Amino acid sequence: MSSLSVYHESSPQVPNKVLTHVDDIAATLAEQGVRFERWQASTPVTPGASQDEVIDAYRGQIDQLMTECGYVTVDVISLNSDHPQKAELRAKFLEEHRHAEDEVRFFVAGRGLFTLHIDDYVYAVLCEKNDLISVPAGTAHWFDMGEFPHFVAIRLFNNPDGWVANFTGQDIAGRFPRLED
Repeated sequence: MSSLSVYHESSPQVPNKVLTHVDDIAATLAEQGVRFERWQASTPVTPGASQDEVIDAYRGQIDQLMTECGYVTVDVISLNSDHPQKAELRAKFLEEHRHAEDEVRFFVAGRGLFTLHIDDYVYAVLCEKNDLISVPAGTAHWFDMGEFPHFVAIRLFNNPDGWVANFTGQDIAGRFPRLED
């Protein structure tokens, strides 16, 4: 189940609120400029589907978002617990960073924890199958795929070079809960 836990940055073990209703999650994140919504595939996506098959299943929503927001590149990332660099990738994504563009992810399968650091608050968003999150450019955040990752996600970019992070050098990510496997 998707969820949002909101913490004050000084209280990393005790959330101020925990939301599990999609509309409540979306409304709370929208107050911070973060887009959160649910998508449904136009055709079934089978395990092991190719990148083109995954993108085609969501083509209508992808095209609408690309037109609305000016995204120029779309791809699919898939990670599972057999990936040989899972530990290195997890460590890299767990460092607080920002992007010069929006970070847009749609979870076709599996789950991941996006944690956003906005002003004095930390918003931990557990994204699962059918969840779309768009983290605005310049927003400090980190991502946890868990020790045993399992997700397939569609990524949309403004920058044709794809994922480019500017790490903050702050250690805040290590103080907050991680994705439990």
